[in-house]
Amino acid sequence: MTAPTASLRRCVCPGSYDPVTHGHLDVVHRATELFDEVVVAVLTNPAKPGLFTPAERIDLLEASLDGAPRVRIAEVSGALLVDFCRAVEAVAVVKGLRSGTDFAYELPMALMNRHLTGLETVFLPGDPRLEHVSSSLVKEVAGLGGDVTGLVPDVVRDRLLDRLAERRGERGA
Repeated sequence: MTAPTASLRRCVCPGSYDPVTHGHLDVVHRATELFDEVVVAVLTNPAKPGLFTPAERIDLLEASLDGAPRVRIAEVSGALLVDFCRAVEAVAVVKGLRSGTDFAYELPMALMNRHLTGLETVFLPGDPRLEHVSSSLVKEVAGLGGDVTGLVPDVVRDRLLDRLAERRGERGA
């Protein structure tokens, strides 16, 4: 058995976070119990513009995490996740799973990441109370006038409602 090293064990929690939900925050907070540092990686996809800009997503994450210890947030654009993980010296990617469908979607990416660089992926089962929560559904429900209170932090709910109203032309800039 080898002696434990004094090096920092860092993971990356990647996602679009458009917008951040209580499900995302649950995974990030639980990852801090397993790793010394958690890097929340805000991913951008130029082919799929989000409701919020990457800078706005980072602001919402910062407000939602409210200074959580051992968590930092970074934008990842135009790079492979494994390259970002190598740059920040992460030992693993942490992904939350709500269902078997999430696992089926995430497994090929996890295997490709391991194939490319040996980077491991840790899957955390989501909180069953949040199993139905996704950023896409939150945006859809809010856009149709439904109440998303309790699915996202209040600051996110308020910004989401403002953004949707702006898009409908209901409020001035």
